[in-house]
Amino acid sequence: MSNKTVELIAPLSGLFVPIEAVPDPVFSQKMVGDGVSIDPTSNVLLAPAAGKITQLASTFHALTLTTADGLQVLLHIGLDTVMLKGQGFRPLVKEGDTVALGQPLIEFDEAVITAAGKSSMTEIVIANGDIVTNLQAARGFAHAGKTVALTVTLAVASAAAEPAAAPSGNLSDPIRVPNPTGLHARPAAVVANLAKTFNSDVKLVRGSEEANAKSVVGIMGLEVQNNDEIRVKATGVDAAGAIKALVDLIRSGSGEDCGAAAAPATAPKPVAVPRPAPKAHSDDPNTLLGVSASPGLAVGQIFQVRQEVIEVREAGDNPQLERRRLEEALKEARQQLEGLKSEISDASKAEIFSAHQELLADPELLDLALSAISAGKSAPFAWKQAFTAYADKLSKLKNELLAGRANDIRDVGRRVLRLLTGVKEAALEVPDNAILIAEELTPSDTASLDRNKVLGFATTGGGATSHVAILARSLNIPAICGIEEAVLELANGTNVILDGTKGSLRKNPSEAEILDIRTRQAMLAKKREEELAAAGQPAVTKDGVHIEVVANIGGLEDAQQSVALGGEGVGLLRSEFLYLERTDAPTEEEQTKIYGDIAKALGTERTLVIRTLDVGGDKPLPYLPMPAEENPFLGVRGIRLCLAAPEILRTQVRGILRAAPFSKLHIMFPMIASLEEVRDARKIVAEEKAALGVTADVKVGIMVEVPSTAVMSEIFAREVDFFSIGTNDLTQYTLAMDRGHPKLAKQADALHPGVLRLIAMTVKGAHAHGKWVGVCGGIASDPLAVPVLLGIGVDELSVSVPAIPAIKAMVRKLNKADCQKLATEVLQMGTVAEVRARLSSLVD
Repeated sequence: MSNKTVELIAPLSGLFVPIEAVPDPVFSQKMVGDGVSIDPTSNVLLAPAAGKITQLASTFHALTLTTADGLQVLLHIGLDTVMLKGQGFRPLVKEGDTVALGQPLIEFDEAVITAAGKSSMTEIVIANGDIVTNLQAARGFAHAGKTVALTVTLAVASAAAEPAAAPSGNLSDPIRVPNPTGLHARPAAVVANLAKTFNSDVKLVRGSEEANAKSVVGIMGLEVQNNDEIRVKATGVDAAGAIKALVDLIRSGSGEDCGAAAAPATAPKPVAVPRPAPKAHSDDPNTLLGVSASPGLAVGQIFQVRQEVIEVREAGDNPQLERRRLEEALKEARQQLEGLKSEISDASKAEIFSAHQELLADPELLDLALSAISAGKSAPFAWKQAFTAYADKLSKLKNELLAGRANDIRDVGRRVLRLLTGVKEAALEVPDNAILIAEELTPSDTASLDRNKVLGFATTGGGATSHVAILARSLNIPAICGIEEAVLELANGTNVILDGTKGSLRKNPSEAEILDIRTRQAMLAKKREEELAAAGQPAVTKDGVHIEVVANIGGLEDAQQSVALGGEGVGLLRSEFLYLERTDAPTEEEQTKIYGDIAKALGTERTLVIRTLDVGGDKPLPYLPMPAEENPFLGVRGIRLCLAAPEILRTQVRGILRAAPFSKLHIMFPMIASLEEVRDARKIVAEEKAALGVTADVKVGIMVEVPSTAVMSEIFAREVDFFSIGTNDLTQYTLAMDRGHPKLAKQADALHPGVLRLIAMTVKGAHAHGKWVGVCGGIASDPLAVPVLLGIGVDELSVSVPAIPAIKAMVRKLNKADCQKLATEVLQMGTVAEVRARLSSLVD
């Protein structure tokens, strides 16, 4: 073994900066590799050595040059400049080009970079440090094309030695998966989405099996379950960074709330989740049993749904033409799914179709289809073969949750196949009062059901965790999954009672049974109709106290629906819907439009409270690198994260402030625990307001989610305009119980006397300074809690959109003076059971 020294010349003029001093942990912590940075005075990036351009970022801000010695040199112009999406960069070479030392590679406009609030500091990093035995970085001033920037010593095998084996890739330490249901579709999509941001080949390894980490299907195919031990393996220019980022993401729950990050290494490995037991059979010949997928009762007539068979031609035309056909069909399918997402008011349910969009870009699925096309098959045949094979693979998995996702792949697959073949999806002509019966319904089928005609459905496949079941619950459609196959033999028009709560379908019901069900339904419907009819009336108690009933929303459609249901404004706009499920931060222009549209939907007479970005260790953002946290709920989240990344906060504040002319605008900061946080955040608002010339009276308030804030409410009230109590987080922090913990969740009750006392303390402190208090947590929508909240003195209830009419109706039935007496009584109680028993006596 001998050594060889390679000199890399400065690609720009400017001041050398040690890599450790770069204000970005991805570089300073050498996640990508070791090297040096230049604060440039020139604007044309030159080749630091002769070699080949082996990678050029699609945004043109970075490239990798590989020298004849195999040294991989990453040149990265600026920090966070990927956010510019190519603006301000002009590539002078393309991927695959061979370049000479000093040859111009990329021209960039520093004015564009700095105007966007980004640094132009440029990094020269050795990505494959495993072949480097020594690296010396230059100091002082660099002259482009002349000054040596890095002196690198390479280990070179002697001629007599056996050739070294190609590196098998870097492998992480074992990680225990914290997700209660393992890496199912949603966390798999989050992991794949992050993996795709890296150029390296990235794998997840489980025992002797491994899967492409950029493939949702591949990840699900590993059948990783809760507490399973896996590793991340990566090979390529940014392998170290890929491993670090994915390990952190997986430990944090891959976008899901999983409580503690990862189980201890010594934790016992659980038994694999079994396939469901054989379907239950009823002794009653008129009753068929299944699994409850969505609660509720429905009385109607059977309507059988059969899936059409799409015929395809095996032989293809020119492979290039067939590939283009597939690409066009995939593009149109993405647009269709975007339309479906916009029709789902619940943002969390709309994410199901985001996962479908991820499947359309799944590399393993596409590779399988493209390989068949290259072998002479038609695009429809290749695609049908590919998605069918993957769906069959998933359906055979032991984990019921993952097996259920085969239906999602078939749904996506058939959508593209119809586009490829020109077969129009037959309109489902459903009669009135229909109870749909099918082997399977897809998420697309379910989302498009006509709720005026479809009263419920039952399928022989699927389960309570399927995406179809999730959508049914969000649409309030009673449903059963996994029902006995005999249901497929029932004739159309057969009278049945579907009990989604019990998971039973009763055929040939008696008149008495039908009458009983219809009576119960009629009572509930009448009450709902009365509430809807009076939804426009203000929520004023019998003794004349007005309580503002507003909405918790996650987007424009929610805002529009809240107005239609009598909402008096928005008490909580969860702005994180703009930030999640994407690889880059939303631009100021995107945010300005969204906030403006929502404000216009509400109008100038209604309040709009926008909560600034509330993410952190428990809800990671792939474009904002963060270290793994042992307890993310006590880590860098909410306002702590935004103050640590002030440009994200400033961009959001500017977007929010531009909505000021269209509604009564309020800005609210989450997870406030100290006065310093309030002052720092308010200073940013004041600076941006002055810079934009906004003169409107924009109110600034805080979330009360931390016990210290409730205790100090009287002091905080001197510095803010309002409080909104987030009872979900306040409860878990007060009781030291994770509200998502499978064993403790039921005990993490917001009606605990300790939580109620903190609410009362907050109200007292706010009212002492004439400030109002709202509640935007879950108990605001709970009829049981409304009387005690009014008695404590809460001024506003911010509730889920569908609950607006019911909560307003309840307020109108109450007397504020009686509620105050009730609150005095309840606040002296010592247990949740006592509180609930007393409140239950007041609610119909």
